[in-house]
Amino acid sequence: MDIRLGNGFDVHRFGAGDHVVLCGVEIPHDRGLQGHSDADVGMHALTDAIYGALAQGDIGRHFPPSEARWKGAASDIFLRHASDLAGQMGFALSNADVTLICEFPKIGPHAPAMRARLAGIMGLEISRVSVKATTSERLGFTGRGEGIAAIATATLVSA
Repeated sequence: MDIRLGNGFDVHRFGAGDHVVLCGVEIPHDRGLQGHSDADVGMHALTDAIYGALAQGDIGRHFPPSEARWKGAASDIFLRHASDLAGQMGFALSNADVTLICEFPKIGPHAPAMRARLAGIMGLEISRVSVKATTSERLGFTGRGEGIAAIATATLVSA
């Protein structure tokens, strides 16, 4: 059995807005996240984790920010593409783990919806998808409330 593990990382700064999109869930907030697409750091990190496990580069290789058609795009497009590519290459996703790093908004109340959204996109049972959060103890850019970071891991197995 061929088992592959990939890691992903993403960060976006806060800017004007009234909500953030994290792991496909819109959360009311006094600021939004800035980015070329919808700036969903959780989905971006997870997408890169899958691409990493497949040795297929990163999200920018598949969806270049220089292409206007991706401006404001929903990140589920990116995650779905990575998941589909895994299948085309003979792999099935086994599990996914996302950690959101921020002081706010609070993630706990939204984690079940995030897990369900990610599981639906990737075609996984919800028991195989983890979404959790941590703070940086008020240190660094996330601690100062300047943005949100995410790390993710994806495990793929040969189908």
